[in-house]
Amino acid sequence: MKNLRLFCLLLTCIGLGSCKNNQSEKIIKAKEAKELVSEQCYKAVYEKDTLDLKINTFKDGEITGDMVMAIADMPKKVGEIAGEFRGDTLFASYTFIQGSNKEKTFKNPMAFLKRGNELILGNGQIQITLGASHFVKGEPIDFDRVKYKFAEVDCIKK
Repeated sequence: MKNLRLFCLLLTCIGLGSCKNNQSEKIIKAKEAKELVSEQCYKAVYEKDTLDLKINTFKDGEITGDMVMAIADMPKKVGEIAGEFRGDTLFASYTFIQGSNKEKTFKNPMAFLKRGNELILGNGQIQITLGASHFVKGEPIDFDRVKYKFAEVDCIKK
């Protein structure tokens, strides 16, 4: 009976030890995948509107960043983008708060076409399905008749 308990305890220790090794390997792989490749900043100005965008590109192709939209006669939108490039187009989700209301967040899809050192914010038909907004599949995104064309600027360190 004692040998059986000892055997079960030994088996449990070995099992827990191997789980811990797998977790540490996953953490190391996740850190390697999150290696920052580049950081770029952009600004778009249209009439009285100003949009500031900072994007971080990671080794695994993931894009994250921050965007501030100061649009005339509207509360300022401050938030984060996350997405990926598909060809020359960045498809991202913009999660933001509007004005001083920090309790309610909004989430919109965005598409940016990269032309040289410029990012062009496209206009597309958006639909809401189960509370989530996304571009309508099969409908084109217009990058020609747009307000916001982002020029690359120097990033300001905070």
